[in-house]
Amino acid sequence: MATTEECRDALTKLSDNLTRADGDVRGAMAFDRSLSCRITDLGITFAGRLRDGRIEVNETLNGPPREKARIRLAMTGDDLVAMVNGELNFAKAWASGRVKLEAGFRDLLRLRTLLG
Repeated sequence: MATTEECRDALTKLSDNLTRADGDVRGAMAFDRSLSCRITDLGITFAGRLRDGRIEVNETLNGPPREKARIRLAMTGDDLVAMVNGELNFAKAWASGRVKLEAGFRDLLRLRTLLG
């Protein structure tokens, strides 16, 4: 089972990958939204912002987030680490229910570039 530190490192790596992404992905991520990533097996939530193609984690909370973020992810720590390391396809994990993504319709449309 992935640790809190491994999950935090995976989010940092994902953020770094997004900043180096090509034009389509970078364009999809170039907005400012509150973001939460709930790690279900650890019972923690990373809360912060998705801003200009970068994930900024401002706090790690025990349990669910205090406020409902505009973009909400939920998954196990192992799935987060596997996705960031290229071992788990995000779209397949989302379609199968292993990863939950909740956001407004417009945000989902912008994020569709990441799901392909």
